[in-house]
Amino acid sequence: MSDDVLDQVSLGYQLYWNAQREPAAVGLAIGTHGVPLTDGPTLLAALQSLWPSKALPLQLAVSSAALLSSLLDYAQPGSPGLILDESQLRDPSMARRVHQAHQRGLALLWRGAPGARPTTALAPCFSGVLLTLTAQEALAGLQASRLKPKAFEQPWLTPTRSAAPSGYLYADVASRRLVDLCLDELNAWGVAGWPTDEVLDGYGKRLVQPARSVITRLLEAVDADDSNADIEELLRREPILAYRLLRFANSAGLGLRMPVDSLSRAVKALGYAQLRAWLREQLPRASHDLDLMPISTAITLRARLMVQLQPGSDPCPDEDAYLCGLLSQMDLLLGEPLPTVLARLPLSAPVKAALLQQAGPLRAALEIATALESDHTDRTRLLCELHQVEAKTVNRVLLHTLAHTRHQPAKSLLLV
Repeated sequence: MSDDVLDQVSLGYQLYWNAQREPAAVGLAIGTHGVPLTDGPTLLAALQSLWPSKALPLQLAVSSAALLSSLLDYAQPGSPGLILDESQLRDPSMARRVHQAHQRGLALLWRGAPGARPTTALAPCFSGVLLTLTAQEALAGLQASRLKPKAFEQPWLTPTRSAAPSGYLYADVASRRLVDLCLDELNAWGVAGWPTDEVLDGYGKRLVQPARSVITRLLEAVDADDSNADIEELLRREPILAYRLLRFANSAGLGLRMPVDSLSRAVKALGYAQLRAWLREQLPRASHDLDLMPISTAITLRARLMVQLQPGSDPCPDEDAYLCGLLSQMDLLLGEPLPTVLARLPLSAPVKAALLQQAGPLRAALEIATALESDHTDRTRLLCELHQVEAKTVNRVLLHTLAHTRHQPAKSLLLV
């Protein structure tokens, strides 16, 4: 089947996080930029060909009324879910299509402005509701959370125990306390996006520590004599730990003759015995903070995208591309200017050029990977034109990468 339809749209994504702070679903924004695209079945076929059945649930947010109408008319049960904005439902013909799609068993998600709720007539058509709270509602929720559960009186505060993708999903949750309320007390099936800045600001002058779960998995892998590639793959999932390992491998006390500018070289240079000893030294300070997991996952997803977004001709080494994405937000994690953070590592010229000068062969991959983290798909389209990259190529890379986004916990919980 031809996937030329993927050249006519621009995509953007947002991860939805569950109570375990793991990805629960993927929200995919689809922009057509004024192009008259009405072939919903062909677009669905292209998406589903790149989205295996075991992947996370996929929810589509379509800006074009014509394309959305086609999807509502022809999508069948088992297709990706559709997100319907309150503003789109004001069109009587769109509301009629929603009723018909619901009768066919299509999964639909309602989304509205802050404080808005689905109408009584349309509410039964939606298996999920994407709520955005007003400031007053958020404050009321936080105040009520200090009381007993029976004190939750507002309709949106009624706990639901529906499995994803049904029930409440909360968008634009800017407070860590509000995230905890939604996920831990109200049993929402997820929150869309993550309050990264607020979570990190809460640490103040304390250093953000790498996740204990990742260190535990690494120790398991070393004990099992897993391959260097498997060890490196685990290191890639924890940006702070990867950064610290590179610093350790290049420390004067270790006395290595050559600079270590990649995780694979670091693993080889240390050897399993020294790596295991170093990992054990990290355990006492390791973090149990689950609210850091979405931040690390998002950073590693950007790095994975960068590897695949490189041009087919004359690309940089994959390790350089991944390290560039992994380090691109290290200033946020460490609370220091990025030039200061990077000055401690012997990075390759392309990595430094992309991160410090917005230049060099990795610039395009970094800019496009960053733009994809938004529902403002027009920026992605402009960057594709600027860097002469086919939209179809970017969209295929994004879908393939998102479809393989997973969380893998440690096999055991006790390691000393």
